[in-house]
Amino acid sequence: MTSSSTRFAVRDDPTRTRLAAAVAAVVIVGAGLALRAVAAGEVAKYGGDALYTLLLFALVLVAAPRTAPAKAAVLAMAVSWAVEFLQLTDGPAHLARQSTAARLVLGSTFNAPDLFWYAVGAATGWLAVRRA
Repeated sequence: MTSSSTRFAVRDDPTRTRLAAAVAAVVIVGAGLALRAVAAGEVAKYGGDALYTLLLFALVLVAAPRTAPAKAAVLAMAVSWAVEFLQLTDGPAHLARQSTAARLVLGSTFNAPDLFWYAVGAATGWLAVRRA
């Protein structure tokens, strides 16, 4: 079987796709924790932003393994952007003060450059799946 036909066989097998995406999600979380442990400042912040969207991309494929990579990337980026724009309200900051989990998922303050890094994360997921 050629690599091209293997690639399509994996995408057409929802169980394999779901398993690969779940493993990727665990690796992405580990990468995020490692990044926080070894980096600081903008590298940790913006790398974390990209990994946040990459994680959402993987979770889309866990939930809906037949989703086209481009659609999964757009959905992951849209959710990331929605969360970022939600930070223009007081809601996420209020929840962040009450819960560490809410702070990690929702953040607390709007930062326009985050939007770019979310796009980087979505594009990375799309490219990784297209090349798999």
